Amino acid sequence: MIKTLFAACTAASLLAAAPAWSAAPPPARDNMSHALAVTGVVETPLTLKVADLRQLPPANGGEIAVTRQNGDKAETITSYRGVRLRDILDKAVLDAPGHNDVKKLAIIATATDGYAVVFSWGELYNAPAGEGVIVYYEKNGKALDENDGEIALISAKDIRTGPRHVKWLNGIEVRKLVE
Repeated sequence: MIKTLFAACTAASLLAAAPAWSAAPPPARDNMSHALAVTGVVETPLTLKVADLRQLPPANGGEIAVTRQNGDKAETITSYRGVRLRDILDKAVLDAPGHNDVKKLAIIATATDGYAVVFSWGELYNAPAGEGVIVYYEKNGKALDENDGEIALISAKDIRTGPRHVKWLNGIEVRKLVE
């Protein structure tokens, strides 16, 4: 129970640092993402464009329903192509030299409009869900457009995929939560 409360409070405090969501978001073309910056507790900070992502091991997926937090269906993606978030983090090399350091890491994915979602190291590396956290650049057989940005993220194994579906993805930050 205490661990659950700590995790909820920690996630809330991490997201509190993100810019506030405005009542009327700017048009999609103003949110277009062109590159993904990987920063924080990594040995090699990265800036990746779609061409760079294509050089990493591919992760493809079939049909997935994007469902909102309330369970309503937002859209259906018939196919997607990208790379596992875990492979991007491996390229940047997590800076966690101590035996238990990785267990203290949070990975925050942010969009150009300030939307942010959080993953733990355990989710990405030590649970089946990590296989389905995909940074993608193609959807339904086509490159992403201004409605998604050039780069997006989805946690395909979540029960409700919408809350951790990040359009206009432009940042992955690795943070150490506690010493």
